[in-house]
Amino acid sequence: MAIILCRLAGLPDPRTQGSGNPGATNVLRFGNKNLAIIVLMGDLFKGLLPVLFAKFLGVSPLVLAFTGFAAFFGHCYPLFFSFKGGKGVATALGVMLGISWLTGLLLVTTWLLIAVVFRISSLAAIIAALLAPFVSFLFIPVPELIAMVFFISSLLIWRHRKNIHNLFSGIEPKIGRR
Repeated sequence: MAIILCRLAGLPDPRTQGSGNPGATNVLRFGNKNLAIIVLMGDLFKGLLPVLFAKFLGVSPLVLAFTGFAAFFGHCYPLFFSFKGGKGVATALGVMLGISWLTGLLLVTTWLLIAVVFRISSLAAIIAALLAPFVSFLFIPVPELIAMVFFISSLLIWRHRKNIHNLFSGIEPKIGRR
């Protein structure tokens, strides 16, 4: 979403600017707030809509789990952009909201609380990803969906490995700083 929107806005490819990640946080760093919000919402809907459509069709929990994971994985490794996508935070959130609005709401609240207190987007994403399997265990009593949440959370944390290193080194950028 960020790559296309940046092109339309006449901005450089987000994979070549800032952190090099085509996500809302990076677009906020070098672009503008409005474009970052549009990227965030587009990425969220990229996860939410396929899950809601699959639920509407009444698919099995296993197919629903694969649908959610496929939406997330496709965002992280998009075929049309040389498999260089975003970290998947907003898309994972969309998947969670589609699976269980309460789980999604608790994870959004966690992300917002950590982001407001510490002003570090990656820290908020990592903590929310660490909590996601536990929260889903409480509110999603379906083993296939809990497994999907675990795999998404694991991949999210792995995709933040550079941010984790930066956090421990004390050099991770804060929200709103360029």
